[in-house]
Amino acid sequence: MKRMFKFFQKALSLAGCLLVICLAVLVIAVKASGGEPTILNHQFKSVLSGSMEPEFSTGSIISVKLTEDPTGYQKGDVITFIDKDENIVTHRVTEVEQTKQDTIYRTKGDNNDGVDLDPVLSENVIGHYTGFAIPYAGYLLSYAGSKLGSALLLFIPGLILFTSALFTFRGVARDLKSQEKAA
Repeated sequence: MKRMFKFFQKALSLAGCLLVICLAVLVIAVKASGGEPTILNHQFKSVLSGSMEPEFSTGSIISVKLTEDPTGYQKGDVITFIDKDENIVTHRVTEVEQTKQDTIYRTKGDNNDGVDLDPVLSENVIGHYTGFAIPYAGYLLSYAGSKLGSALLLFIPGLILFTSALFTFRGVARDLKSQEKAA
């Protein structure tokens, strides 16, 4: 029974260490990138509205592959772009129009009644949705970007790890005392 308890304690300590490391990497990545971590030319964006439901829902994190050719999208592609108000939007392309100077996209959110009022210039396209979404994880990403979230996501696991270390040291000290008494 004692051996099982020690194994469980070590596994819990290892899980705590991994959790602290993952959360630290998440917080640092969010802070360093201004809120949008980039990994292998993919950015992870938090979904703030339900305009693209059921494709992905509010609070999800979606993977957006950064564009290499902003003029190469077709009708039906889901693109992420910067709108005229400097907001980042992810909507489906409904129409592609070629002009002499640029490619212009008409877009629409799947859950919206009509197409977006303003067309999207290819120079404003950030990338396209890869089909990968994690429901509700966007709330965590947004929270990690806040001051309170950053502090808590590092402090709470650190406190748990510190408490676990205290119990481990206490157990080692107790074992050393019992070995001294036996000798």
